[in-house]
Amino acid sequence: MILISVAFLVTDISFSQNVNFEKVLVAFKKNDFKRIDNCLKLIDTSNISKYDKATWLFYNADYHFRIDKQDIAFEHIIKSKNIFYSLQKIDDAIDCNILLLAILSHQINLKLDTETIIKETEKYAKEKKDSSAIITVYNRIGAKFIHLEEGEKAIKYFKKIIPIATRQKEYIRIGDSYENIATAFEYCTPKRLDSTILYRKKATPYYIKYKDYLTLAYNYNNQGQYYKKIKNYNLALKYYKKADSISLKKHKYKSKLIFYQNLADTYNLIKDYQNETFYLKKVATLKDSINNTTQNIAISDIKEKYDNQKLRADNLEIEQQRQQNRNFLIGALLFILLAGSIAILSLKNSKRKRKLAEQEAALETQKNLTILKEQELTTINAMVDGQEKERKRIAEDLHDNLGSVLATLKMHFENLKINNEKKKISQEILFDKTEGLIDEAYLKVRSIAHAKNAGVIANQGLLVAVKMMAEKISSADKITIEVVHFGLNKRLENSLEISIFRIIQELITNIIKHADAKNATINLSLFDKNLNIIIEDDGKGFDIKKVNLKNGMGISSIKTRVSHLKGSFKVDATFGKGSSIIINVPV
Repeated sequence: MILISVAFLVTDISFSQNVNFEKVLVAFKKNDFKRIDNCLKLIDTSNISKYDKATWLFYNADYHFRIDKQDIAFEHIIKSKNIFYSLQKIDDAIDCNILLLAILSHQINLKLDTETIIKETEKYAKEKKDSSAIITVYNRIGAKFIHLEEGEKAIKYFKKIIPIATRQKEYIRIGDSYENIATAFEYCTPKRLDSTILYRKKATPYYIKYKDYLTLAYNYNNQGQYYKKIKNYNLALKYYKKADSISLKKHKYKSKLIFYQNLADTYNLIKDYQNETFYLKKVATLKDSINNTTQNIAISDIKEKYDNQKLRADNLEIEQQRQQNRNFLIGALLFILLAGSIAILSLKNSKRKRKLAEQEAALETQKNLTILKEQELTTINAMVDGQEKERKRIAEDLHDNLGSVLATLKMHFENLKINNEKKKISQEILFDKTEGLIDEAYLKVRSIAHAKNAGVIANQGLLVAVKMMAEKISSADKITIEVVHFGLNKRLENSLEISIFRIIQELITNIIKHADAKNATINLSLFDKNLNIIIEDDGKGFDIKKVNLKNGMGISSIKTRVSHLKGSFKVDATFGKGSSIIINVPV
């Protein structure tokens, strides 16, 4: 399932001064295709302005697109766009581009320079600084490339949506983007099914948290489809049943029909014919219910026609009564006008007082913000001073404590050398003293290390430490590292945080040393007592089959660390297309 809305920007075309398209828009919102067709046919296009003609062509193209007559839709949208451009109505012409991209995504045989349309639309949306328009454009472009079975290109545009939606706090769009990326991986050459299930699972928490239950149901259904493809039928059944367990308010019958059919097909594959029959009966019952609903709609249409005829008769009687009440209404309106004037004056006075109070509150808020900023600067200065004192203390410890011990140790080794020749003192006594000095040096180094280990991670936690590391590395302007997180509202156990931080630190070091990347992303997601870590880069990548994982790039030591944490470790890399490291650790 591709999560691309089919409700196009029909309301973005400006209303005409001469032709009323209100009935057309109402029919579009109800998806009443018969009424849309009738409303459009009632408009006499031979005697309207050029702008009205372009608007009529736009709605006609949208209507034919929805009923899957793409050739007529294409012809009308091209004419509409040309008229809008001739009238310098650029906003409306760009709306035509968006609909045109959707039409072309269903007609791969139409020869048109889609790259020019994409660049033109993307440039316009960026100049307008319209984030919603940019997201819509990228979604349309991604959908087009999926229909062209060019998954890599589709993924590029779907990934562009994520940072924009993050800034706009449109979290459902983030989940939709992950779901669309998963679908696009099925159209890559070769198919990357592991990446498909990975991104579907990344989308799931967003639908759960923000209660998009319809899309969550299809997300579970798609995960079931993946497991059926790899012949893990028990997991496939689990996810189909999860999809069926969700209570749906919209598209209930159509969705349940899909879920029941998938369950029946899977039970057939494992030769469980009893359960297959059970779900096939549900499919048949549901189809009967859908047919009954269609009949009820037809009956409602007949009743509406009858009610309209009765309404016209009632209107004649109402008109006579209206004439009788007219004089009374005029008097009432004059009274209302006087009372309204008094109310408006009172309201203006009240608004003026409220505005003064709001201004005073804003000044007080600004004052408090200034105080908070000063306190923040004081805190930062204190933190920097504390770090400097800590460095100085460590240097003094190394010089005063460890330095003196090492100097003494050197002298004992020289004595051992001299005594070996002259035999003045017992060799065993000298060895015991030397061993004691080595133990003392070890203990001092260990105490310094323990003191150092109580740093940023112990004080502020894993997420803060990762962000600080990313900021320090990004400040060198050689690589930009973005940190994306979900669900890390509480601290983890301290030793676990330190171990995970060291793993992330070593992976980022590998990217800097070997990948020649310009951008990298650290994804941290805590969901269902499982910490998911994904580290991606856009560097030169590598051929996973040609890399010795036992010796290559420190990966062996990282795998060992993850194994000690009872976690899983996976490398997803393609030469020339960057790499992804996926780690799952139970918490």
